[in-house]
Amino acid sequence: MQKQVETAPKHGMTEIEWQARVDLAAAHRICVMNGFHEGVFNHLTLTVPGRSDGYYQIPFGLHWSEVTASCFMEVGWDGKVLRGDGEVEASCYAIHAPIHRRLPQAKAVFHTHMPFASALTRLADPKLKPIGQTETIMMRYAGYDMDYTGPAEDPEEGERLADIIGAGDHKILFMGNHGIATVAGSVAHAFDLLYYTERAAQVQLYAMWTGQQLLPMTKPVQEKTMNLGGGQKFLHGRGYDYHFRALKRILDRREPDYQD
Repeated sequence: MQKQVETAPKHGMTEIEWQARVDLAAAHRICVMNGFHEGVFNHLTLTVPGRSDGYYQIPFGLHWSEVTASCFMEVGWDGKVLRGDGEVEASCYAIHAPIHRRLPQAKAVFHTHMPFASALTRLADPKLKPIGQTETIMMRYAGYDMDYTGPAEDPEEGERLADIIGAGDHKILFMGNHGIATVAGSVAHAFDLLYYTERAAQVQLYAMWTGQQLLPMTKPVQEKTMNLGGGQKFLHGRGYDYHFRALKRILDRREPDYQD
């Protein structure tokens, strides 16, 4: 049986707000489990449920293995801390705030420098190729930005990225010379996109490293795979919900303090 996560209101928050914090804390810890973090950098953010004035961000300098539900700051669209304590990392604010504010579908925005996906962004052709099931499923959601402007310091960069994501309704953005971002309506979905993008990139790079000719799927099989794969609906939610609940059960056994 799955352990039930405590969702009672805490610190004057609603049950929905507290559960959102629990899930976002879990995502940080699970990223550490999978090697998706980069020191105290990169950013996983989520809009505050039921509100339209800000999003959750961890205080700068906190390692992702230390993140708990109560540690998040609420940061406004102007970069000011609305709730909580800590330093707002400029690049997180510059990238995430405009995307959250501009795109209704961007409840969760996860930006990482995961090694395999980031390796693809270093290539002149970083695109996922239809040479396997996972790669082809993720192709359905992917967009590509090849105009790296340097470390993000100004919200204009987030505005630029919001334009690219919104124009193509992308859920995954490969950021040339940089990393990737996933955009979704929930923490579970945003993490699932991270996980399978990294898996797709890893297997594709392994195949490329053999130096042998790649074997692409036929067009009909590509279309079938894209249409049937990813986000499948099951009895108790989407596939990504099952995936994230399973990973949280691992955390419940190993690191239950993420719920604090």
